[in-house]
Amino acid sequence: MMNHETDIAKEAQTDARKYPLLSAIHSPEDLRRLDVEQLPEVCAEIRAYLIRELSCNPGHFASSMGAVEITVALHYVFDTPDDRLVWDVGHQAYAHKLLTGRMEAFHNNRKLGGLSGFPNPEESPYDTFTAGHASNSISAALGMSVASRLSGDGNNRHTVAVIGDASISGGLAFEGLNNAANTPNNLMIVLNDNDMSIDHNVGSLHSYLTHINTRKGYNRLRDRVYRAMRRIHLIGDHGKGFVLRFNNAMKSILSGSQNIFEGLNIRYFGPFDGHDVRKLVKVFREVKDMDGPKILHVRTVKGKGYAPAEADPANWHAPGRFNPATGEREKSAPGAPPKYQDVFGKTLTELAERDKRIVAITAAMPTGTSISVMQEKFPERVFDVGISEGHAVTFAGGLAHEGLLPVVGIYSSFLQRAYDHIIHDVAIQHLPVVFAIDRAGLVGEDGVTHHGAFDTAYLSVIPGMTIAAPSDAETLRNMLYTAVTQPDGPVAIRYPRGRADRDVSALTFRAVERGKGRKLADGSDAVVLSLGPIKEEVSKALEELRKEGISVAHYDMLFLKPIDTQILAEATASGAPVITVEDGSRTGGLGSAVAAWMKENGVTAPLTVLGIPDQFIHQGTVPQLRALCGIDSAAIAAAIRTALSR
Repeated sequence: MMNHETDIAKEAQTDARKYPLLSAIHSPEDLRRLDVEQLPEVCAEIRAYLIRELSCNPGHFASSMGAVEITVALHYVFDTPDDRLVWDVGHQAYAHKLLTGRMEAFHNNRKLGGLSGFPNPEESPYDTFTAGHASNSISAALGMSVASRLSGDGNNRHTVAVIGDASISGGLAFEGLNNAANTPNNLMIVLNDNDMSIDHNVGSLHSYLTHINTRKGYNRLRDRVYRAMRRIHLIGDHGKGFVLRFNNAMKSILSGSQNIFEGLNIRYFGPFDGHDVRKLVKVFREVKDMDGPKILHVRTVKGKGYAPAEADPANWHAPGRFNPATGEREKSAPGAPPKYQDVFGKTLTELAERDKRIVAITAAMPTGTSISVMQEKFPERVFDVGISEGHAVTFAGGLAHEGLLPVVGIYSSFLQRAYDHIIHDVAIQHLPVVFAIDRAGLVGEDGVTHHGAFDTAYLSVIPGMTIAAPSDAETLRNMLYTAVTQPDGPVAIRYPRGRADRDVSALTFRAVERGKGRKLADGSDAVVLSLGPIKEEVSKALEELRKEGISVAHYDMLFLKPIDTQILAEATASGAPVITVEDGSRTGGLGSAVAAWMKENGVTAPLTVLGIPDQFIHQGTVPQLRALCGIDSAAIAAAIRTALSR
């Protein structure tokens, strides 16, 4: 114990020497005691600290490096946490965590029991709103600003939303912008424009932001004119919108262009250099007390301060472990099997070579879903729609309606945002859209906002929806082949993050019978029904039980809907205990489907349902979280023993 405490003390002393300013900042109050001329050094120390820590404890690197000056300036000018700071997505919030009393705990970032990789209100009062999915900051911050006014403290409390140029293209962000000028509020929106999401930005708004500009002094002059007219009672609050519209029209005539934000009656300032922290402090101070919504456009460089990340920001979004001196990233072991996403991407491309009707849609994640493989070969048949999952699904519905075969690749947790579109724009019309649901199940260190826990539950209630869960790479390949060669309404194919069992790119395609599973092992004492790659944990558990003389049958269901009722009848015929195992919510998933079938058919065999429990699961490694949720091999074996002892 003494050695451990000594190590901690030595590390603290080292931090104090390497980061003399940062190590003395335990809250934003400490930051505000510094002279503004010291802030560039604070930023430099933050970057040095992030490089050191993230090289050995991976996380979201490039985004946080690019937002350092914005973060420092905001906490320096605003009285956080009383003033509300709302982050969009949260990839960029590591500097925020360091400045708000979490530097000593940062080595446990994204680890089980440690800090969340994203802003989390349960973790700190400075994390005002949950972040993990894009485009929600403006709406949430607007709600906070309006609530502050209604509660009587609106003249004192400020609310700031920080949103990226990719996130602001999302539909929810536009809805928030549209509403911001209609209700009295003091909202400030900081638009962090780094020309990137995870991959390069797409769409006309991105092109617009590249060219938008405002002359120096224009906004300041306009505000002075408004205040002067109000002092002499020429206008009141009711006339403010008219003045803004008049000024915007005059500006458009003089500049020859229309500012989209001012067209919505939101004051626009910028663009500014997002890495000039002293300038940002000056600008924030000048505009923070202006009434009404305003947007500050700042230009930043993703990965700023670390040359390899600046040169390749997409691959340095979350680079894994790396050598901080050289930028060399840790490589996979030679001969490692491909990731499930790569099996999907290569198979999709191979199928697209055979059938020109196949098209692919991604929502700002071509690399993350490996749709980039097809994009390189058939760029005209791949559509990156940006952070717009709802549009991606409805767009796919339109493509399918006209005879194409669209494949939509989206992470499970992000597909939640398109639920109504799946029902209304695809399922009701029984359109042949394939949903390639990546990151299904527990995803590990990204935590509560990113686990694919709910897709089986929210899709299983949709009439006509086929839900498939391949348990290995070959089955994923064959299921995708079957979905596009035998189209019959919407099909969801779910697969996890991480590596598959082997490379199957050379295997011949084989059709998979819809709604049919397979038996993997015989046994008479109990029966396990599993869905998806979690079958490997089941196999390990059954191997241990065999050593104890316990014989367990194992069925790989492959489909949740339609479920293989022949297997269910066979598995329950003897009355032996039945155990279902799934890497998804046990409410509304395989266990629920089996329980419903047993009740409908008067089957009374004992049933144990294993899966993700009815609670939100935080960050940790996948093995740790499987153990926590009771779906690793040890927990499965224990559940079978318990079922047999009853």
